[in-house]
Amino acid sequence: MTEGVERATAKEASSKPQPPRHVAIIMDGNRRWARARLMPRIWGHRAGVNAVRETVKAAAELGVKWLTLYSFSSENWNRPAEEVDGLMSLLRRFIHEDLERLHAQGVRVRVIGSREMVARDIVDLIRKAEELTRDNTGLNLMIAFNYGGQDEIVDAARAIAREAAAGRLRPEDISRATIEQFLQTSGAPNPDLVIRTSGEKRLSNFLIWQSAYAELVFVDELWPDFTRATLESAIAEYHRRDRRFGADGTEPKP
Repeated sequence: MTEGVERATAKEASSKPQPPRHVAIIMDGNRRWARARLMPRIWGHRAGVNAVRETVKAAAELGVKWLTLYSFSSENWNRPAEEVDGLMSLLRRFIHEDLERLHAQGVRVRVIGSREMVARDIVDLIRKAEELTRDNTGLNLMIAFNYGGQDEIVDAARAIAREAAAGRLRPEDISRATIEQFLQTSGAPNPDLVIRTSGEKRLSNFLIWQSAYAELVFVDELWPDFTRATLESAIAEYHRRDRRFGADGTEPKP
């Protein structure tokens, strides 16, 4: 009896579709969440941090190997200074309070984006988080902070041009694989699923090279209301998609 139940359980697990390897999320709606509750904007961002914690936990439990979160774009510096200062304080607090827990859970932290305009103590905290978790083998958590997809491609093009000018790379040898080696996400698989919250339907300069063949799922929930159930629903929608990559169902080689 027990053996039969175990076989049935194993069969059910083996027939269950595998989660997307890499999920990327545009976390949008913190300010609208606060506005709807007649609260200051920073309260929405604080609630958003709690959603980050729950999403990281859920992604790891669901078997996602890579999770990338769009936390602060290079355009966000144009927001009111008080709001930007609050966001920086939240980042400091998140690293101080959560780094040891993430490390204990085997999470590897990686931060992509420019270090320009970022306070020195935050740069040091980012470096500490990356160094501490470098050898972890659990969930790969990438935080896109002070990040812009177009700037990333421009920086990669400049680096490739320098290599060509120095005679280390022939222009005719430049391929998609070459460009990907110079992107900040080098070494990470491209996202299979990109989720955007708050009902908006655009990428907003997020992983625009890497998302060429990603499935896009837009959900109405504001980011602070994002839960494990929301993530599971987005993954279920991903599994309903017919991923042909414009050809025979295999992702094109670089």
